Amino acid sequence: MERANDGASRGPTQRMTGRIQPRVALLESRMSRELARLVEKHGGVPISAPAVREQSELTHDLARKLIGDLASDRHEVVVFMTGVAVSLLFEVADQIGRRPDLVAALRRLTTVCRGPKPTAALRGFGVPPTLTARDPFTSAELIDALSSIDLEGRRVILLHYGERSETLAETLRARRAQLEELWLYRWLMPENTEELERLVASIVSGEVDALTVTCQIQFRHLLQVAESLGLARELVRALDERVVVAAVGPTCEAIVRAYGVRVEVVPEHPKMGPLVVALMRHLELRGRRAEASTFKPITH
Repeated sequence: MERANDGASRGPTQRMTGRIQPRVALLESRMSRELARLVEKHGGVPISAPAVREQSELTHDLARKLIGDLASDRHEVVVFMTGVAVSLLFEVADQIGRRPDLVAALRRLTTVCRGPKPTAALRGFGVPPTLTARDPFTSAELIDALSSIDLEGRRVILLHYGERSETLAETLRARRAQLEELWLYRWLMPENTEELERLVASIVSGEVDALTVTCQIQFRHLLQVAESLGLARELVRALDERVVVAAVGPTCEAIVRAYGVRVEVVPEHPKMGPLVVALMRHLELRGRRAEASTFKPITH
């Protein structure tokens, strides 16, 4: 695991005030450095153990076919689940010289985004989205946004995130959309799981104060690694009883709770910045309560 400093491996570090700095485990992969800096900025010691590897599925041939289908109006509605999918599609479109065709096609079609990241990515490429799901940007809010469109008989292409959004796909089929599903990238376990193995051991032995979950697959991978070590029960017990678990939004929260682990922190807005701020405030308040409960006034 990458740590903020060598002292993190030897136990809690002390700030100038004497207060112990909480050790915060991070499972984030793509934005791991940014998340670690946020934790440090707010007084914590980050312990990074990326839990997901993203593998592109978008070959040049697949991109040519997809852009050709969009340009020929084979699809009427395009659903983007993540900003990663948008950026990857435009990156490969650039490589094959089809970006102008992609922009022109998407501007004609109905484009639907699950949240602010695909929305911002599309706008950045010159394509204002038709619809965007509201906060907290889960499949439920996306389904709600799509309720304003008559989907019966319409040709819809759903660009999934790293795994299938079964609820959304089945809802679209139930509404009799002519649905095509496509994955531009997949979520996989990291090729080297040593950092995750060390993190499991650290959590079980009580060396971690908090855990952040910014994507549901992260937690499932952490549990898979624990199972491979024969420590799944111990990990769940430690997380539920000793570690403050923070989830970025309701989808992550639901997955963590499904494994029997309490989630103590969920930010009002499902973004990494508010997540870290909410977590560090929670830890600070918990630390103050612990100090107050152990303080014994001197009596004469």
